[in-house]
Amino acid sequence: MEFHHVTVLLKETIEGIFKDPSGIYVDCTLGGAGHARLLLSKMSAEGKLIAFDQDPKAIANARDIFPKDERLILVNRNFEHLQESLQNLKLLPVQGIYFDLGVSSPQLDEAERGFSYMHEAELDMRMNPQNPVTARQLVNTWSAQQLADIIWKYGEEKWSKRIAEFIVKARAQKEIATTEELVEVIKSAIPAGARRDGPHPAKRTFQALRIAVNDELGVLERALDQVITCLAPGGRVGVITFHSLEDRIVKEKMNSWRGRCTCPPNFPVCMCGATPLAKVITRKPIIPSAEEIEENPRSRSAKLRIAEKL
Repeated sequence: MEFHHVTVLLKETIEGIFKDPSGIYVDCTLGGAGHARLLLSKMSAEGKLIAFDQDPKAIANARDIFPKDERLILVNRNFEHLQESLQNLKLLPVQGIYFDLGVSSPQLDEAERGFSYMHEAELDMRMNPQNPVTARQLVNTWSAQQLADIIWKYGEEKWSKRIAEFIVKARAQKEIATTEELVEVIKSAIPAGARRDGPHPAKRTFQALRIAVNDELGVLERALDQVITCLAPGGRVGVITFHSLEDRIVKEKMNSWRGRCTCPPNFPVCMCGATPLAKVITRKPIIPSAEEIEENPRSRSAKLRIAEKL
């Protein structure tokens, strides 16, 4: 299957972080290589692009698209290994880093990956096939309390407790093995009146399980902690998020880089040693245009934030 993915906020992201045609840049989420393709088209022969993806299919796809481009270095690892990988390649510091978070279209559309509540498949949801934890394991082994907590925290699903209780009750009869079986349990847990409006009843629970399986928020926090160290002064980072939990982490991290004093107001002098590390370029996040949303409905929740290292 061709790894086809419609890239979100393409020009805005590259224009936001690109300054030096001969610089070193990092694509933390290669996916369908849309951002990589545009960036490479702007770079000189001296430039370098290091592209991370934990999905071997994304790496194989990029090898097919750019078979002889020596400026591109592909890294089949999770971007939480950002600093270590760049140190091993002896390519620090870099001029720009960008993240396009969430799940890519091919992962959603390939039924066998088990990401989608629209396709019948084994419950999997792993972005990295080597990851030992699957959604099937979580659904069938976690307690009702653990399931309710993640469905509420990562899915912001108001029926989280009821869904968790129905999952535990259903799996006592038979293991929940497929996406369709889980969707049926979720539908039975949510009252009919509540199912009439809003998104698909399984959407929030599936999102929560995917985030938990791949530790997406933990990985994001750990990667953002490495960004400032990896950037050269004047270098920029851009992050595209797709839901409020990710966006909150990015916003708070970028604000922390501004080095605002956190001492109590009654302290006569600053004791926290706050030092500005970066300035935030986007006072408000950049969002897709109406035209982009019409062409690609999956882009509607995207937000881009950009910061520059001082």
